[in-house]
Amino acid sequence: MKKINIGGVPEHFNLAWYLTLKNGEYKAEDINLRWHDYHGGTGQMCKGLREGDIDLAVILTEGIVKDIIAGNPSKIIQTYTKSPLIWGIHVAEDSKFNTIDDIKGTRAAISRYGSGSHLMAYVNAKNNNWNLDEDLDFSVIKNLDGAVKGLTNGDADYFMWEKFTTKPLVDDGIFRRIGNCPSPWPCFVIAVREEFLKENLEDVKTILEIINSTTSEFKNIPSIDRTIANRYKQELEDVQEWLSLTEWSQELIDKKTLNKVQDELFNLNIIPEKWTYEDLTYKV
Repeated sequence: MKKINIGGVPEHFNLAWYLTLKNGEYKAEDINLRWHDYHGGTGQMCKGLREGDIDLAVILTEGIVKDIIAGNPSKIIQTYTKSPLIWGIHVAEDSKFNTIDDIKGTRAAISRYGSGSHLMAYVNAKNNNWNLDEDLDFSVIKNLDGAVKGLTNGDADYFMWEKFTTKPLVDDGIFRRIGNCPSPWPCFVIAVREEFLKENLEDVKTILEIINSTTSEFKNIPSIDRTIANRYKQELEDVQEWLSLTEWSQELIDKKTLNKVQDELFNLNIIPEKWTYEDLTYKV
């Protein structure tokens, strides 16, 4: 049985992977797929791909595009979630900041440079006509737990993270959400190390077939809203809202969308150049 390592954030978006693993669907195809939780998000996963700790990743679109252009020898092989990610903009409960204008020029907590929380701070700044050189400052906090400490201790002033993941912290009076910032592109893609892809193409195809079969019917799984609410400690109505907003994909990201991602990142000075569609993707 071939051992294959895959990484992703331990969030509700990835429940489909947990279900297929629990059902033994990969083992039935002689694949020992091992899931690794990446609490540090996209930047940590990019490092995992580069160093060969994982073979595949379910990863933020903007983060992996940036990292491939920066030298990560990986390819995007499919869109996983085609709807945007809704990033909540959070401050500490007792913070003096109440609006997005109030946080202009203050310190954004980011998991690491090159992460989604880092890149989306630029998108938010652009959306609000801030000066990208003068109005952005960053404090590296590694993960969600680090953000709680950082904002509570005053080491950072605001934090951008997926709205529904952080909702329990808002409900518990740890964070206040002062705004939202949807990503201007499909939020998650599946990426794979090129070296691994060349030698294991058929296994990668099998993995995609299994996960796509589940995501295409995900919303119709009986009591899926309650399963998500219980597993991720979220309110049922929040899960139902999230399900209504989220669409999965079983297709490779298209050229037009990927060009839009690159245009945005290039205009924000996050990437130094734009690459061809063929350099960033591989059609499995």
